Amino acid sequence: MLLTKKSEYALLSLVSIAQSDTPKNVDQLSTELNISKSFLAKILQNLAKHGILNSFKGNNGGFTLNKPYDKLTILEITTITEQKNPTVFECTTSTNTCEGNKDGKCTLFPLLNNLQFKINDFLDQLTLKDIL
Repeated sequence: MLLTKKSEYALLSLVSIAQSDTPKNVDQLSTELNISKSFLAKILQNLAKHGILNSFKGNNGGFTLNKPYDKLTILEITTITEQKNPTVFECTTSTNTCEGNKDGKCTLFPLLNNLQFKINDFLDQLTLKDIL
């Protein structure tokens, strides 16, 4: 699967955070986006751990973007969120991991690999600004 709910929630949260003048906390985002608080907290903590978000504690705490939104690519966000590069099919990561391409006999691999390359390139050129 290319992207899961995790990526969807990460992107929705980042859009909301980018549009806010003040830090947004998990409670606010959970209510606003109708997402499980515990699930969202894990996603946001992971994004903070990888430098996408700043995290502030206390009464006025919450999350802000750590980078300008026009510098955050969708590929970077989804790769961090999914903890792997998003793939169209599991076999598209390399010929070595493709079970059906033993001895280079899979006729679909070149097509799928080319599709994966185009998707990666598209996601790497698309930024958070583009979806705001």
